[in-house]
Amino acid sequence: MAREFTSVGVVGLGTMGVGIVEVFARSGVHVRAVEISADALERGRATLTRSTDRAVARGKLAPADRDALLSRVHFAVGLAALDSVELVIEAVPERLDLKRRLFAELDRICRPEAILATNTSSLSVTEIAVATSRPGQVVGIHFFNPAPVMKLVEVVRTVVTAPDVVADTEALCARLGKVAVTVDDRAGFVANALLFGYLNQAVGMLEAQHATREDLDAAMTLGGGLPMGPLALLDLIGLDTAVEILDTMYRHGGRNRRHAAVPLLRQLVTAGLLGRKSGRGFYTYQQPGSPVVVPDDRTPTPAGPAPVDGARAVARVGVVGAGPRAAGIAEACATAGYEVIAVASDAALVDAALVDADLTDADLTRLADADLVIEAVVGEPATRQALFARLGESCRPGVVLATTGSLPVIGPAMASGRPADVVGLHFAEPVPQRSLVEIVTTVRTSAEATATARAFCATLGRTGVVCPDRAGFVVDALLFGYLNDAVRMLEARYATVDDIDHAMRLGCGYPVGPFELLDTVGLDVALSIQRALYRESREPGLAPAPLLEHLVTAGHLGRRTGRGFRDHTAG
Repeated sequence: MAREFTSVGVVGLGTMGVGIVEVFARSGVHVRAVEISADALERGRATLTRSTDRAVARGKLAPADRDALLSRVHFAVGLAALDSVELVIEAVPERLDLKRRLFAELDRICRPEAILATNTSSLSVTEIAVATSRPGQVVGIHFFNPAPVMKLVEVVRTVVTAPDVVADTEALCARLGKVAVTVDDRAGFVANALLFGYLNQAVGMLEAQHATREDLDAAMTLGGGLPMGPLALLDLIGLDTAVEILDTMYRHGGRNRRHAAVPLLRQLVTAGLLGRKSGRGFYTYQQPGSPVVVPDDRTPTPAGPAPVDGARAVARVGVVGAGPRAAGIAEACATAGYEVIAVASDAALVDAALVDADLTDADLTRLADADLVIEAVVGEPATRQALFARLGESCRPGVVLATTGSLPVIGPAMASGRPADVVGLHFAEPVPQRSLVEIVTTVRTSAEATATARAFCATLGRTGVVCPDRAGFVVDALLFGYLNDAVRMLEARYATVDDIDHAMRLGCGYPVGPFELLDTVGLDVALSIQRALYRESREPGLAPAPLLEHLVTAGHLGRRTGRGFRDHTAG
């Protein structure tokens, strides 16, 4: 029978600590909330009052329930107030020396049977535990911010944590209405180990001027469906905190270069640009602590709707291809007021190899009056290049030719014989639901063709993100690196498919977990993209996970074959 805690202590009343206090008090548990000074204590008390008052104003908490909640919280200065609680959880800054000193003191003060828990997001729970005389009673209980809202809790056991302590902690999480994911003590646990590799890669893209900060964030919210862009999220977390977490994961996680903090990130920290809390990070804020972004010297002038300087006039759009992508693009163009010339037979969808044969000279002649031609066929690179060779001959000079595929744009561009007129227009799918278009430029794309593509996307009501012709462009380059990291985590048997998916959905707010997404996209598609990312970068952390290659070889490709990371044969 799991222990039922009636009193707990929380040390550290910053944003996270106060959130944890609220979670316990909402569930009927009496809480002793402790800080090191009277001023810090009053700030914590004020934060809790504001949070519960907001909940009442939004109708999420009745006034009587708020009063009952607050009555369960006893505020105190100093650790001596924790001498009789059954569990203590600390939420002090992420510094190992600080946490070790704190746990040594808690070990001295707390009753012998009390459980000591750390809310660390990345530090070694084992190194914290051995600062006490009761390492078997030390566990990680990692809440996610904001704690009252986020459903996930990572329960972190060390090699010496007693099984009954883990069981009691899991039962407590269930009582709090949280989903517990229990893992061993490893740098970054589940969520941060996957999240921070992705965030660090995004900073690397900005540093390399692969895309602007606005475009990177727009790409991942509008194209990847994430709740926040990576740079905005880093500003929220705090750039100094991010560097500390990355350094910890790099040192204790096998020195994976995906966790080696990008120089730009360190430079911003050294300059005191820490994100929202300092008033400036990747973005500039109205004041320290404010979520309101204000323009700065790095804010681009909005392009707005067409015309864009240098853009060619577009009235008629040719769409070459069949299937959902081509249909979605044609519909978006027609809705925006363009005259659409649709060219292709249904065989283009059934058998991509027949696309070139299906398109007769008469079909291509229909594109003679188009101002922009968009290719949206399914096929191998050779098929697409053969099509662009014919389009280059058939379309009048000055017509912009666009490819929607995820493969490199430079091949079709050179095959066309007029590479200055060729861009990539990579519509995020499904096209009707997603508003992002990645505008991909090659080393031969003209400024006029780029401006035309930007103006066209603006007229469609889509957000156009300009990026160079690199493997994965923006969205796939960031997304599939993260998915590959998830497969490696599963391969190491660190966590299950369900636990990893729960961690990213419930802890990070992702719309779907990595394995659900991989099964939907197709494991063969993911492997192809991952191989392209690795070929281009030769970054060891981007080498396809062997488990992914083995599943593809075995024919387990995801939903369309019934088997992937999960069995879909039962529906």
